[in-house]
Amino acid sequence: MREAVIVATARTGLAKSFRGGFNDTEAPAMGGHVVRAVVERAGIDPAEVDDCIFGAAAQQGTQAYNIGRLCGLAGGLPDTVAGMAIERQCSSGLMSIATAAKSIMCNEYDIAVAGGVESISLVQTKHKNTYRSVSETVAAIDETAYMPMLETAEIVCQRYNISREAQDIYSLQSQQRTAAAQEAGVFADEIVPMNTTKAVFNRETKETTYEAAVVDRDDCNRPSTTLESLAALEPVWKDGQWVKEGEFITAGNSSQLSDGASACVVMDAGLAVSKGLAPLGIYRGLAVAGCKSDEMGIGPVFAVPKLLKRHGLSVDDIGLWELNEAFACQVIYSREQLGIDNDRLNVNGGSISIGHPFGMSGARMVGHALLEGKRRGVKYVVITMCIGGGMGAAGLFEVA
Repeated sequence: MREAVIVATARTGLAKSFRGGFNDTEAPAMGGHVVRAVVERAGIDPAEVDDCIFGAAAQQGTQAYNIGRLCGLAGGLPDTVAGMAIERQCSSGLMSIATAAKSIMCNEYDIAVAGGVESISLVQTKHKNTYRSVSETVAAIDETAYMPMLETAEIVCQRYNISREAQDIYSLQSQQRTAAAQEAGVFADEIVPMNTTKAVFNRETKETTYEAAVVDRDDCNRPSTTLESLAALEPVWKDGQWVKEGEFITAGNSSQLSDGASACVVMDAGLAVSKGLAPLGIYRGLAVAGCKSDEMGIGPVFAVPKLLKRHGLSVDDIGLWELNEAFACQVIYSREQLGIDNDRLNVNGGSISIGHPFGMSGARMVGHALLEGKRRGVKYVVITMCIGGGMGAAGLFEVA
């Protein structure tokens, strides 16, 4: 069977939703920006691309009407290149890359652009379509199927005795690691700066003005964070159906809402050799698993063992882990249950400190893990995350 390799990666910086540089930028514009950049980095003719696959968690508004096709067109791919949208909530970006890789391995096509995008600023608004968004049929089977993510995180804390202090300690680590990585320029070879127009709302006059902006770094990191400042934050959840008053989850120990896009060029390994391209990594496989909807955050605990067993590997064989930081509590539980070495886990921080554009994060994590894995000289990296609705996904890549 053919091998699928990643030959290039590119992403935007992550901008704070509603307040950052992408708060008035359409999803296809962000996605198109990284498509154009990653094709240029790979040094291929845009017409050689067979498919452009993009994930997004909320596929409506600016992210509707086949976001894969739209990002391809916005990114300069000719109209002969097909496009597809994928949605598996926070694993959507990873699923796009895995889907492209599997099609290449099956000889369905030779080159694909795959990634993810999320404009929370333009989609998670008062205009969001919630008409009949809760299925009576599904709710009759599983009353927790539509439970809000924050409420599931509170339940994970209670059910598995994960203290607020432990979550704040982990969150401080995430902030410190990202701050150190930014200071060292670790993310520079991932990010492609993008010029934007930012909307600025005046609270006093209620007027909105617009100004030019450049998103050239991740702006969610808070380097001045201390354990004391985290401990001072109030829990944010209240008035839930299952948890009336939150005790654990704060703005400091959960992922930050942000906007951004990321993409990879995935290619047949033999073709890469003939083109003289040096791959970043090789796709080895994917595993997904379901779990209870009310504890969706622990999905990696079920997906990772399936992945490793299928490939005859152990936890210790993995040199680098990117485990999405939706909430500190679920990272802590997954780390302890799986036996992951903290020194190999989210070594440059994660969604708590970098930001979490839902459908984009998986693609960002793949690109980052391959680049960081090469810097550290490791063989295997795993990208894993929990998924809304009660699931986990885990992808295995070999660093080239």
